[in-house]
Amino acid sequence: MSMLDKSCKDFVEVLASAAPVPGGGGAAAFGGSIGMALCNMVGNLTVGKKKYADVEGEVKELLEKGYKVISELQDLVAKDAEVFEPLSKAYGIPKDDPTRAEVMEKCAKAACEVPMDILRKAYEGIKITNRMAQIGSLLVISDAGCGVVFLKAALESAMMNVVINLGIIQDQDYVNSTRDEMNKLLADGRKIADETLEIVIGKISK
Repeated sequence: MSMLDKSCKDFVEVLASAAPVPGGGGAAAFGGSIGMALCNMVGNLTVGKKKYADVEGEVKELLEKGYKVISELQDLVAKDAEVFEPLSKAYGIPKDDPTRAEVMEKCAKAACEVPMDILRKAYEGIKITNRMAQIGSLLVISDAGCGVVFLKAALESAMMNVVINLGIIQDQDYVNSTRDEMNKLLADGRKIADETLEIVIGKISK
C-alpha cells in the first residue's frame, strides 16, 4: 500500500515510528500538497462569484496549475521513500568493499533528486499562491496565507534533505550545480512566500 493510500492518522503514526520511511522528504511533499490544496480551495470559492468575474479566467488557469502541483507533490511522497531505501542499504555495505563508493554515489544522487523536485514544485506552488492571494476571494484569502506557509515549509524541509545527501556525493560538478539551483529556488521562494503572507495579512487586517 502506498503511503498516500493510508489514512492521515496511519501516515503520522508511521512517520513517528522507527521506520526509515516516510521521513522529512515525504513529509515535505505531503505538507506542500496540503498548502497547494488550500490555495486551490481559495480559487474554487472565487470561481462563479459575480464580484470576481473579471479574474475568473485567470483563477481557473491557476487552479489547473495548482491541481498539477498537488498531484506531482503527492507522487513525490512515494518516490522519496523509494530512493531512500537503497541509500539506507548502501550504508550497510562494508567499507572495504570496492563497490561501496560507486553504489553510495549513485544512491545519494538519486536521493538528492527527489527533494530537489519537491523544492521545484513547492516554489511553483508559492508563485501560484502569490497570484491567488492577489485576486482570490477576500472571504477565504486567509487560506492562501495558510497555504503559502505550508509551501514555504516544504521548500525549507526539502532543502535540508538535499543538503544532507550532497554531503556524501564526491562529484563536485553535480554538487555545485545542484547547490546553485537549490540556493536560487530557496532565495526566490522565501521572498515570494514572505510577500504573499504580507499581502494576505494586509487584506485580513483591514
